[in-house]
Amino acid sequence: MDVLKKLFESHFRLPVEFVQPIQGQLGGSGRKIIRLSAEGKRAIGILYDVREENVAFLEFSRHFRCHGLPVPEIYADDLSHGAYLEEDLGDTTLFDFVSSNRAEGELGEPAVDAYRKALTELPRFQVEAGRDLNYKVCYPRGSFDRQSIAWDLNYFKYYFLKLAGIPFNEQQLEDDFIHLTKFLLSASRDYFMYRDFQSRNIMLRDGTPFFVDYQGGRKGALQYDVASLLFDAKADLPPQLRQLLLDHYLDALSGFLTIDRQAFLRHYYAYVYVRIMQALGAYGFRGFYERKSHFLQSVPFALKNLRWLLHNVELPLALASLMEAFRGMLGSEKLQGLLSEPEHRQSRSSKPDVLTVRVFSFSFHQGLPKDDSGNGGGFVFDGRGLPNPGREERFKQLTGKDSPVADYLSQQSSVHQFLASAQALVDSSISVYQSRGFKDLMVSFGCTGGQHRSVYLAEQLARTLRERNGLQVVVRHLGLESLGK
Repeated sequence: MDVLKKLFESHFRLPVEFVQPIQGQLGGSGRKIIRLSAEGKRAIGILYDVREENVAFLEFSRHFRCHGLPVPEIYADDLSHGAYLEEDLGDTTLFDFVSSNRAEGELGEPAVDAYRKALTELPRFQVEAGRDLNYKVCYPRGSFDRQSIAWDLNYFKYYFLKLAGIPFNEQQLEDDFIHLTKFLLSASRDYFMYRDFQSRNIMLRDGTPFFVDYQGGRKGALQYDVASLLFDAKADLPPQLRQLLLDHYLDALSGFLTIDRQAFLRHYYAYVYVRIMQALGAYGFRGFYERKSHFLQSVPFALKNLRWLLHNVELPLALASLMEAFRGMLGSEKLQGLLSEPEHRQSRSSKPDVLTVRVFSFSFHQGLPKDDSGNGGGFVFDGRGLPNPGREERFKQLTGKDSPVADYLSQQSSVHQFLASAQALVDSSISVYQSRGFKDLMVSFGCTGGQHRSVYLAEQLARTLRERNGLQVVVRHLGLESLGK
């Protein structure tokens, strides 16, 4: 942390006042992402010990900015300590924006427009900036070649199919992988492939998309990145919208090079399949192997995409064993039990069932929150063992919703451990509640006065839960209400 503070102070000529970890426990990259601020100046600090990946991100960022692309400015770096400081693009990802602009499964026009803007920029990365990019700094490989594809396919086989208990014939599946790889490599691959072009890696600031997390980029095919965005699992785009956005992308791409749309589409869905398999491998590794259950919440949405592909797309090559494995996944009780898939919920009524999670903060001196749902109550977490900001004069008139208090608590390791434990318990119940069609879950955080710790904990849990589909999250701060705050 000290190295980030030194970078901040050197760049802004100000001592750091507040430090706030923003990655939380849910990230999958291993990087520490930290917001630093002072006197209205803010920056994002990154701590990560893979030098080659840091070098790739820094060089790509500077290259893209030279081409006028909307990526974060790099303020300073110290590669010897695995640290760099970049522009703070805010907190709203495209995924967050889509989640808040969706009604009954349909995206509002502002969300659709945000997708159009992002796809308009994609060819500039792939073609314009890709022409003179230094591919020698790519990590772990300079191109999406046979080895890269083999890594992704084996990741899917060993960390998803095997750990999920899906039966398959090893040799026949390997034969299909060989055929699929040969077909993928027959597409033109002389472009920059962003690699992780998905809704959580696109930030929206004043309606303008900005792009992050391209450090895994390499030379590859055009089809991969648009497939990544349009079949991003939890974004759950309707098929007709995916087609409209694909057409929009191809129109934008035609402004940079002459394309044969039929040739593009001949390879497109094969890249959709390989991207979905790569994502499922990641979900399996993080979820089944590392036991981070929240990564498995995306699996039913990926299965929904696979079901659509099997029913609507015919690849120009036969992959019988792989398709049989996909059908085995769709019929797996283990996978269907991870979350109640939206299609299953919709089949019971004209509207999807929604689980309402009511999150409360309260003061133990005023008693436990009442449960008006008729279920008799829910989780009650006691935050009185955590560091208390209310004992410091500077915080007494503030609440857990105010940045200084939130920054203070976010720097306490005991608070992170407490939240991670509470999150794991609540996640487990949500999965069961959704699978059984329950309508209501109550979660309460208490502290001494109901003003600081409990409010912060409730806000943090609610923020995480709002990233999940199929939930309505309602927050009440009973202690603050009693204080007129």
